[in-house]
Amino acid sequence: MKKITAPIGNDFCPQSLFLYGTYREDGTPNFGLFCWFTYYWTADRKLGVIASIGEKKLTMDLLRKNKAFSANLVTEATLPLADYMGCTSGYNKHKMDIPARIEKGQVLDVPTLADCPVSMELQVESSACFGEGEVFFCKVCNVTADEALLGDALTLEEKLRRVAPVGYTCDTYFGWDGSVIARAGEPRKNFAL
Repeated sequence: MKKITAPIGNDFCPQSLFLYGTYREDGTPNFGLFCWFTYYWTADRKLGVIASIGEKKLTMDLLRKNKAFSANLVTEATLPLADYMGCTSGYNKHKMDIPARIEKGQVLDVPTLADCPVSMELQVESSACFGEGEVFFCKVCNVTADEALLGDALTLEEKLRRVAPVGYTCDTYFGWDGSVIARAGEPRKNFAL
């Protein structure tokens, strides 16, 4: 392998997608689509989440205000819904007038998506602003998962195949096996409103 200087970017570093769930001031749920999401160890050696939002969005406003949100793993099955939520502004008051199965968090006052096989309930511990964006450091307060994913009945590979998480880079959605699913903005066309 011969390496040469390349443009600065993360083109070959696909990331998992999550739908961040928050409540608006009137109590209605709001979900936004994000992929700048990773993990860290807290001071007390517990798993924490780092969630970053790169520009002004309603989700960022609500995370600042509510200090809690859910992170719902996007799968191939939920991608049309996720793409719709990612391509529709949260400031659109009719964004959530859609057929989505929404549940209340089990520990925090956050909305979660019933059709996502893994959901985390996160409490914002601190944040840092960078330009228009903000990085949120979060405590994981609860994780809910499809019961078929727990235990030893399936191997890790079988569990990941069953979940089929979606990766994202270069404005493109990828399947777990690396195959291209669609360009951003295309799957929402298959979402029945």
